Amino acid sequence: MKQGILYGVGVGPGDAELMTVKACRILRESDVVMAPQADGGGQTALAIAADCIGDKPVICCAMPMTHDKAARDAAHDSAADTVCALLDEGKTVAFITLGDPTVYSTYWYVHRRVAARGYRTELVPGVPSFCAAAARAGRALCMDGEMLHIIPAAHGAAEAGLALEGDKVLMKAGRSAPAVRDALAARGEMQNAVLVERCGMEGERIVTDLRELDGPAGYFSVILVREDKA
Repeated sequence: MKQGILYGVGVGPGDAELMTVKACRILRESDVVMAPQADGGGQTALAIAADCIGDKPVICCAMPMTHDKAARDAAHDSAADTVCALLDEGKTVAFITLGDPTVYSTYWYVHRRVAARGYRTELVPGVPSFCAAAARAGRALCMDGEMLHIIPAAHGAAEAGLALEGDKVLMKAGRSAPAVRDALAARGEMQNAVLVERCGMEGERIVTDLRELDGPAGYFSVILVREDKA
């Protein structure tokens, strides 16, 4: 029996209309769709792609949001085992992920495990959250010869990242939002920043004055900081 192929499909940041034509085609043509499931049972990617998936089989994989590497590895191994079993049956599997599968994506850990076992794999890019956030905020991410830095704010890199020359994107900035606000204030750069929360989803919020933040923002939050050229 011919082995199947695994597609890692980026479904974009939240607005279903931002899904690519290829992403929708792959989902419609696949035999099985797999999706990550957060600790609380959340299935955001699945909700975004629902119209393209239709009534085909969906398998949800637990992906714990934890700093426990052993727990994460166990979840990724389990998901890879499930994928490989389906591929051995000749199934085409589409594993969906928020945003783009190459940018801070949990899916990537599953993808590389499956690829390392010799199976056919392909990545289908999606619109990254920071591109959508910049569009919603009506601002450019970078211009001319400016550098653009993508910084994982949730991993304690925000303060060091803000010291870099160029424009910055702080990903997963929800819990770190107050600390980022204070660091920007100390640098005299708060006026250069905007926070976009739940971009393209219900409850979207755009904060152009970070002084309005009275606590952590939601998990799906991005902070954009323009370079101060004054």
